[in-house]
Amino acid sequence: MLSGEGLVALVTGANRGIGFEVARQLGRLGYVPIVASRDRELGTAAVERLAADGVVAQCVELDLTDEATVRAAAEWVDRRYGRLDALINNAAIAVDGLPSQLPIDSFRRTFETNVIGVFAVTTVMLPLLRAARNGRIVNLSSGSASLSLTSSDWPAEWNAAAYPSSKSAVNALTVQFAIELRSTAIKVNAVDPGYTLTEMSPGATRTAAEAAAVVVRFATLDADGPTGGFFNAEGPIPW
Repeated sequence: MLSGEGLVALVTGANRGIGFEVARQLGRLGYVPIVASRDRELGTAAVERLAADGVVAQCVELDLTDEATVRAAAEWVDRRYGRLDALINNAAIAVDGLPSQLPIDSFRRTFETNVIGVFAVTTVMLPLLRAARNGRIVNLSSGSASLSLTSSDWPAEWNAAAYPSSKSAVNALTVQFAIELRSTAIKVNAVDPGYTLTEMSPGATRTAAEAAAVVVRFATLDADGPTGGFFNAEGPIPW
């Protein structure tokens, strides 16, 4: 695990849920966590909650579907820190249904946030990651993104159109960025944090803190850690 003292990490969608816990855990490791939230007031409130827990964090407004806010956030990080040591692409939406029943607009909106948003944030933040000594990119994925798993014994009641396919696309982006950056010190991995109790998954029992620990493990990989892989708490997941 990299020593986090003085390192800077930006976490999208970090005002609540898994993203908030990732920011908290990175802060406890010595990182400066930047809470990226599309709602500035919610981001500020998250920073205040972190401060009450002894974690000094920053917040920045960032809407994955608004390129102007993504670029403004990158400019703010550049002015303040000049680099970014870790990018955690956590923010996502889940508006879903059976493939034949999902409105086309819901499918499109999911991809605009979960895929195009991840692509936009990664490409815009990449110069800052290159400026760091050991940049790390973690893309939050899902077990439902695995074509191997979902085409075998996946529960029929979990079959859906938008969210799983969007996360499969995120996995593809993970591999493509990892290949491009293979000659650098930057590592890019997709991580399934597990079925976690959040506003998106109210029926789950896994805590956000447990899920965040898996993400943090890959955000703090040593130089000999993997890149271009798909992992959960137990290890590699089949594509």
